[in-house]
Amino acid sequence: MTENIAGITIPDTSLVREITDYIRDQESELLYHHSRRVFLFGALMGDRRGLDVDLELLYAGAMFHDLGLTDSYHNSKLRFEVDSANAAREFLTARGVDAERANAVWTGIALHTTPNVPEFMIPEVALVTAGVETDVLGIWYHELNDAEREEVTSVHPRADFKNQILAAFTEGNIHRPESTFGNVNADVLAHYMPDYQREDFVKIIKNNAWAE
Repeated sequence: MTENIAGITIPDTSLVREITDYIRDQESELLYHHSRRVFLFGALMGDRRGLDVDLELLYAGAMFHDLGLTDSYHNSKLRFEVDSANAAREFLTARGVDAERANAVWTGIALHTTPNVPEFMIPEVALVTAGVETDVLGIWYHELNDAEREEVTSVHPRADFKNQILAAFTEGNIHRPESTFGNVNADVLAHYMPDYQREDFVKIIKNNAWAE
């Protein structure tokens, strides 16, 4: 059955249905609803920008983008974004998605916490970040109208979302603090991880093995 939320039609394909079922099973309600909002907000931002986007690929990127924060990856030392991206690519290629399309999804997920880069890339990459920026940071909040925001959040509610997503970011990264160097999750651990020490790019340069 085709779903239409705030003017965005969720692709009614077997791949999208499999992605939905898989993520619903793997993620908490918090992350599931957030991921669906990321898709919807990303697609709405694509409409605003006049972009021609493959909604099936955008859906895959949005739905998998935070999978690396789940319990299945609590022994990983990779960036959670890379865990999420790897899982998405493996899922897609196992279902016959060609390498170019699967790699586009990988890139969109891997870069979604790296500001000011994805926006210059293909829509399937740029709009995952735009969806995250809308839902988590509120950057594009005013690009949406009241009716769009209300319809999306009525289907996928944001109950205590700010606190809950910060807790999820902390829990998903606290065992691998080194992986947050150079990305926004360093800020999360600085707030919520006792005795967290940021890596310092200048010190790394000054103290490395080169004499000069």
